[in-house]
Amino acid sequence: MPVKNQIMLITYADSMGKNLKELSEILDTWFEGTIGGIHILPFFPSSADRGFAPMTYESVDSQFGSWNDIKKLSDNYYLMFDFMINHISRHSEYFQDFAAKKEDSAYRDLFIRCKNFWHDGEPTREDIDLIYKRKPRAPFVDIDFADGTTEQVWCTFDEEQIDLDVRTKTTKDFINRNLINLAEHGASIIRLDAFAYAVKKRGTNCFFVEPDIYTLMDSCKTVLQGHGADILPEIHEHYTMQLKLSEKGYWVYDFALPMLLLNAVYSGSGKNLINWLKICPRKQFTTLDTHDGIGIVDVKDLMSQHDIDMTVDAMFTKGANVKRIYNTAAYNNLDIYQINCTYYSALGNNDDAYLLSRAVQFFAPGIPQVYYVGLLAGKNDIELLEKTKTGRNINRHYYTKEEITEEVKRPVLQKLYALMKFRNACPAFNGAVHIEDTGKDNLICITWENGDTKASLHADLHTCLFDIFYAENGIEKKLEFA
Repeated sequence: MPVKNQIMLITYADSMGKNLKELSEILDTWFEGTIGGIHILPFFPSSADRGFAPMTYESVDSQFGSWNDIKKLSDNYYLMFDFMINHISRHSEYFQDFAAKKEDSAYRDLFIRCKNFWHDGEPTREDIDLIYKRKPRAPFVDIDFADGTTEQVWCTFDEEQIDLDVRTKTTKDFINRNLINLAEHGASIIRLDAFAYAVKKRGTNCFFVEPDIYTLMDSCKTVLQGHGADILPEIHEHYTMQLKLSEKGYWVYDFALPMLLLNAVYSGSGKNLINWLKICPRKQFTTLDTHDGIGIVDVKDLMSQHDIDMTVDAMFTKGANVKRIYNTAAYNNLDIYQINCTYYSALGNNDDAYLLSRAVQFFAPGIPQVYYVGLLAGKNDIELLEKTKTGRNINRHYYTKEEITEEVKRPVLQKLYALMKFRNACPAFNGAVHIEDTGKDNLICITWENGDTKASLHADLHTCLFDIFYAENGIEKKLEFA
């Protein structure tokens, strides 16, 4: 099924119900018309990071279901799957074979061995300092081979996630084979996870290495031609990287929007937000919340450092049940570039502020994505956070079918779903967008026009109230919430 300009749900296979079958039942029961697509977060057998350390792409983790369950979802929704182009599980058959057979392994060229990568067999302090890192350690791990030797291999993230060497034929064949497999199993778009880390090159910071990164992306896109799937590179960094990708015709993420919207609501001024909406890519997916935290690095130079600091501070003072300690080593979280919090709680669990934020997202250029916790206006899950001592779990609640049956009755959600249905059905959003200059920092006006259809959002950041007007066949109406 091709990508449609309709709202995409982001969810784990076991977060709305306990498996893919229950997810399908829940969507059929409560969410008809509210979503057109689903990004099913990694549902493959995995050894860590809740699916992001895949052992194989050949099968669905049996605890979630089977390819038949994926097929059923693909009959009704366009689907996004993840492909971890940067790494594979340490417990995959590929790495285990390499650890056992070393030079005799058919998979030895899948991985980056430091002794082969660096000129003198190991990096200098200058080499390590130059590498772009999100964690306070060198991106390598010692591997003990079956023959009794030890070597360092590249490992950017968790020690369960061993980096792939995208330069070799072995890895290129591995990538191509798996991309085609995912497309043939129903993926309309494949998210290249951590793709900016995938290209390593001596003398660089090994992050978004140009022009090599474009060569890698072009090869992925080329191999999928004729298989009905496109690619979406995932990157959290300076907004200019998204602009570069957009200029080359690729789908991109708008990861700047979450912080810009929070800043606008906290401060009552939409100046930073409006400036971005005018220049942001049009071929993009917008987010407010994801399975990761609320990104900070994405808004550098779109907001002043003072505004960034103010917004981060406000998340902890105006947000609900979120503390700085949740973003520290005490909660297994050393990523200083994002804040772990649900979007609803970041807004103080305020219904009006939340609905306003979603309305702006749905009128912003791009296809909106709504994370499952956001779909249910979920509060920070302090119980799961404390039970696991993992910071990101504050925004990863497991909803049962029974919980969802009760949650969807909340007035804020009834209004949200009416807003989502309008966004999916109104033809104006397939046209052109105009971001108006209202003359007042607290007022936002966004208008979409497509032929004789029109939709306009008028929002007030001071009151967190908004109106939506639309016109079809010359007849103007106001969107009313029951």
